[in-house]
This record gives sequence, C-alpha cells and structure tokens, in this order.
Amino acid sequence: MFIRKWPKIAAAGVIISLFWSLFASLGTGGMLNFIEAPLRDLMREMSDQERAPYDQIKIIKIDDASLEQLGQFPWDRSLYAQLISMLEEAKVKAVFLDIVLAEPGQNPEADEAMAEVMSSYDNIILPVVFDMKVRQEEKGRLETESVIYPASTIGAPPEQTGHINVMPDKDGTVRMLTIGLPDLEGKEVPAASVKLANYILDEDKQIRYDPSQAKWFRGDRPIPLNSKNQVTTDFFSKPREAISTDTGYDTQSFFNVLSGEVPAEYFENSIVLIGPWASGLQDEYLTPLSKNLRMYGVEIHANMIQSLAMGAFYFEAPEAVNYAIIIALTLLSLLLFERYRGRISFMIYIALALLYVMCWLSIYFFFSLFISFTYPFLAMTSALVWAIVSHYTAERRERGRVTNIFGRFVSRSVVDELLASGEEIKVGGQRRDISVIFVDIRGFTPMSERLQPEEVIQVLNEYLDICTKAVFKWNGTLDKFIGDGVMAFFGAPVELTNHPELAVRAALEMKKQSDILEQKCIEKFGIGVKFGVGINCGPAVVGNIGSELLRLDYTAIGDTVNLAARLESNAKPGQILISEEMYKRTGGLFELEDMGEIKVKGKELPVRVYAVLSEKEPYSS
Repeated sequence: MFIRKWPKIAAAGVIISLFWSLFASLGTGGMLNFIEAPLRDLMREMSDQERAPYDQIKIIKIDDASLEQLGQFPWDRSLYAQLISMLEEAKVKAVFLDIVLAEPGQNPEADEAMAEVMSSYDNIILPVVFDMKVRQEEKGRLETESVIYPASTIGAPPEQTGHINVMPDKDGTVRMLTIGLPDLEGKEVPAASVKLANYILDEDKQIRYDPSQAKWFRGDRPIPLNSKNQVTTDFFSKPREAISTDTGYDTQSFFNVLSGEVPAEYFENSIVLIGPWASGLQDEYLTPLSKNLRMYGVEIHANMIQSLAMGAFYFEAPEAVNYAIIIALTLLSLLLFERYRGRISFMIYIALALLYVMCWLSIYFFFSLFISFTYPFLAMTSALVWAIVSHYTAERRERGRVTNIFGRFVSRSVVDELLASGEEIKVGGQRRDISVIFVDIRGFTPMSERLQPEEVIQVLNEYLDICTKAVFKWNGTLDKFIGDGVMAFFGAPVELTNHPELAVRAALEMKKQSDILEQKCIEKFGIGVKFGVGINCGPAVVGNIGSELLRLDYTAIGDTVNLAARLESNAKPGQILISEEMYKRTGGLFELEDMGEIKVKGKELPVRVYAVLSEKEPYSS
C-alpha cells in the first residue's frame, strides 16, 4: 500500500518544498522575514551584565541643552574644530564627528579651522553618505546612485572618512551593519565604525578588505557577511540609556565639554563619538531592543564599533542549506504522517516541532549559526495539513467504495445505519439471531432448454433483480446468488428486532413481482416460472468466513440456515414455506396455512411447516 502511495507523497513533498523555498528566496530573509527577524532578536537579547558596554567608547551628545546654549542647528563649524582640538590635546584614541559636512560652510574661516584640525590629526573620522538607487537591479545587492563626501574646503582625505549609512530591515528595525560600500569606481568605502573599531583592535585583529578575494576579514578570520556586505549588530545599550554600573555608554553634553565643565582629559584614551542626541535633529532609528523608543544614530554607531571589536559574529546558513532543511523536513513529515494517522500524527508533529526548535537553538548557541526557522516549520505544518486532507479524502473514497460494494448486498438504509454506528463486523463471525430466506426459481431448467442463452440470461437477471430489490426494500442482506437461486438474511450486520416479519414481507414482495414477470414470460416465450421460498429464524454465526489472505465472504452458517434451505427445497412453485419458529414470531401478522409435519434432510424428527398466503387484512369494526 505504502509503495503505491510513494509517487503521491513524493509529488506532495516537491510541491510543498518548492512553495516554501520560493517564499524563502524572495527578498532579504524571505517573504516572512517579519516573523524570522523578531525570533532572532529574542535569541540575541542580552541581560545588563552580558551587555557591558566598553568604557573606552564615549559619546558627546548634541542635545537640547547644548542647542539652548549654542543656538539652533546647524552650528558654525569652528565649534567642532574647537572641541576636537581639545579632545586631541587630551590624547584621545580617535574622534568621530557624526555630522554631514557636505557643502562649504557660510563661514570660510570655520572651514579653514576644520581643515587645519583634519591635517593636524589623522585619527579624526568624518562621515561619507551613500545615496542608493531606489530600484536595485540585482537582487541581494546594494547599488550606488551617488556618494556625498565632506566638502573640499575641509580637506578630509579618504583615510579619514567612513560611510555612516544605517539601513533598516523591511520592518524599519536596524539590525545590520553594512561593513563596506562600493563607490562609483567600485572601491570599497569602510563604515566609520570599522575604522573606529580598528583603534581598539590589536594589529593582528584589524578589520580589512581583501580585493583579491572580495572579502572582509577580522584578522585572518572572514567576517560572515550577506550579499549586501552586512553583518548583524549586537546592541550593548538600550535607546538613550544612561550609564550605570552594568550598562549604558558614557554620554556627556557637547556644551559641557566645550565649556570645560567636563574636562577634555576625561576622554583620554577613548573613542569619542560626537553626534545628534535630540529628536528635532531627525537621526533616530528603531532597534530590536525597543519597538517604541528610537535609538539615536550616534548610539547605533557606538554599538556597531563594539560589535566589530568583540567579533562575536554569528553566521547565516547558506540558502542551499535552508532549502535542504525544508525538503528534508517536508519529506520526513509526510512519511511519518502517512504511516501514523489521527492523534498520533499530531503528536509526531509536536515532537518534530520541538525537536527542530531544540536543534535551531543548539546550532545557534554552539556554532553561532542561524538556520531558517519559519519556512521549515511552515513546511512541516503544510505537510500535516496535506496529510489530514489526504487521509480525509482517502477515507471518503474508501467509504464510498465500501458503500457501493456493500450496497450490492444490503439496502442503502442498512449501509447508512452501519456506517453511522461505527461498529466493526468481527472477523470470524459472531452469534446473531437472524431470519434466513432461500429462493429458487421453479421451472427454470425447462425454460433454459427452449430459449437462446442470451434470452436465458435476460430472464434470470430479471428474476434475480426482483429478489434483490425485495430483500433491500425490507432491509435485508443479500448473501449470494446460487445458480438460479438466492440466499439472504435479515438482522445482520445491523440488528433488527422484527427481522422475521421483514423476511416474510420480502418473500411476499418477491411473489407479487414474480407473478407479473411470469405473465410477461408467458406472453413472450410461451412459458413461465415461479419462485419457491423457504424461511427460518433463529441463532446463526454471521461474519467473514473463508481465507483471510485470499477471499472472505460475509455470510451466515448454522442449523438455522440449513433448515431454511431444506424448506425452500420442499416448497412448490409459488409457495412460501416457513418454520414453526417463524410461525411463533409472525403468526399474528400473516394469513398462514398449516402444512403439517414433513421430513427434511439432516433432521431426525419431522418439522412442522406453514405456508404464507398473504398479509392479514387490518381489523375493522
């Protein structure tokens, strides 16, 4: 059975696997990345102790207090030059000014001051902004429309610039750091956070780009990037979080440092980021740490620097691996669901789901590798739904097949009642109280000698059809055709308390219809035939009897059956003979004639028999 179903299972597996693999291939992270990404966010969430931001990364914030003191934005660039000079004299490791200075300022002297600072210190990083094409021509790539560099009046060399593009996912959440972007000439421009992280890293751990391999490395170790040169950023501080003993980056107000309230020496040996820290400056982004409170861009860069410095990267499984997982889980699920049905299949589904969750977690924790979660899980779910639908339709077809087959032996009402009861007929049979009827066509042999074979078959089929319809009309079970005879019984497989009455009514129905058919035969062939009927009731064994491997017949056996057969053999044409037991159970319903005792084969003593003449007329006063 299973071998015959294998092509169907394989076809279902291919369709389900292709469907979810297609979804997984559309867009970054697949069509359902809005489900996958939050799951990974949850996995990467850290406690305050685990986050522990680097104390050498400090932020000077352009906050509301500084804006009140120094005026509205944009500020004169001499303020930046003055602050950076103070920090450099205090021997900071590096300074990053997260302010785009793309155009020459209104004060040329301020630009000259900035240019002098830039030429005096080579550890100052200014931002470069990439304007990406609205419509990307190649899937999974980032294509540049234009690049915005610092104004030429500032004189920032390429070595002192880094891009600051922050690229949210489709759900608007920033999770990825784009390590490098190609400029219009194809040269990789590192992120500002890359250059700043290198001030923290030892010489053998420096982050660099290898043009010959077109890969980014941290020391000798390749950085696991996606096709857009992106790696996931860990977040060590919550949005706008104040520093504490466990977490939060050290942040100081721009004005407080510039005025000397916070001495520049406080930043000695630190990586200092200077950037907007006010909602009105529109440099805010959602992060996995909060879906409501946004994080300022300068905070994000601080987290990116620490992520690169720590190097605790996790890897994305290649798409081919995820597709293979989808296919493998789909086929395994289908095979198990096909073998085990009902509640067991649901238990298997839950077990598979739990096992996959454990594998997904273990692979992340032990190997820093994320495999797809959503699509394999949905593939398993689809396999379960397909199996349920397949089993249901198969059962419906089987039910229809059994109904059609069994409907040839019992009436439709009996079939419906049997199926509705849900009871199974015991293999080997069970003892039941039934009525058995045998019918034989009298005069059929002489007729068959006079008619052509085709005519004989036609007449025989018409007589047998009369018997079958009569049996079904009164809820009987057709056991078998015996040459030109019929065996049927009432009271099984569905119990009928009035089965003797039903058997006699069926016999009267046969007699009535056979009289009509006899007239037709006389008119057509010049000869007619009649039924001889014998009926008995009592205990018998009813069930599937025969070879379990080759053939089983649903039939009845026992002395009750034998006596019914003997009564039929003694019945004259057109006569319905019943036993004394039948008389006791139906005597008040039908007009009967006592035929006395007769000797039948297999019985030591004679048996009393009665002939059924007709149904009794209703009593009327």
